[in-house]
Amino acid sequence: MQSVKVVVTGPFNAGKTTFIKAVSEITVLSTERQVSDVAGEGSGETTVAMDFGRITISDDVVLYLFGTPGQERFSFMWETLSEGMLGFVLLVDATDGDSFEDAKSMIGFFTDMSDVPFVVAANKVAADDTATIASVRGQLGLADEVPLLPVDARDKDSVKAVLLGLLYRILESMS
Repeated sequence: MQSVKVVVTGPFNAGKTTFIKAVSEITVLSTERQVSDVAGEGSGETTVAMDFGRITISDDVVLYLFGTPGQERFSFMWETLSEGMLGFVLLVDATDGDSFEDAKSMIGFFTDMSDVPFVVAANKVAADDTATIASVRGQLGLADEVPLLPVDARDKDSVKAVLLGLLYRILESMS
């Protein structure tokens, strides 16, 4: 059995916990805590350490999914969780252009940390919405060779498609 460690990262509120919960065949270990909006306009939950899930791809491949916190103040966990990863998914909320600077910073952090394949998944965008996908690619400054995949982080099949896209890149890099 081949174990593949994958990190799922992205800015605050991009959908990382939801992404992992959508496909995990085990109960997701999650370290979410209640937070208040800085402007006092609402509250929600945020991951403060990590999320952990697992999905069996085939009889001989298992993906272990490690979700990171989205805020830079927890970047010490980014470094810890990136150790031994074979690839990563950077998840962005395609409807939240304000988070793209954070996303670019995270791409830089993880690519500096490790030379592994990665894909970018644009959450909350329809698969056929090529204009939004192109806009996200431009705003993130992604090279053409970096896959940018649409995803609905709530949908198991959509999340699987992103993970398979990453897995193919990992396998290509090993040959």
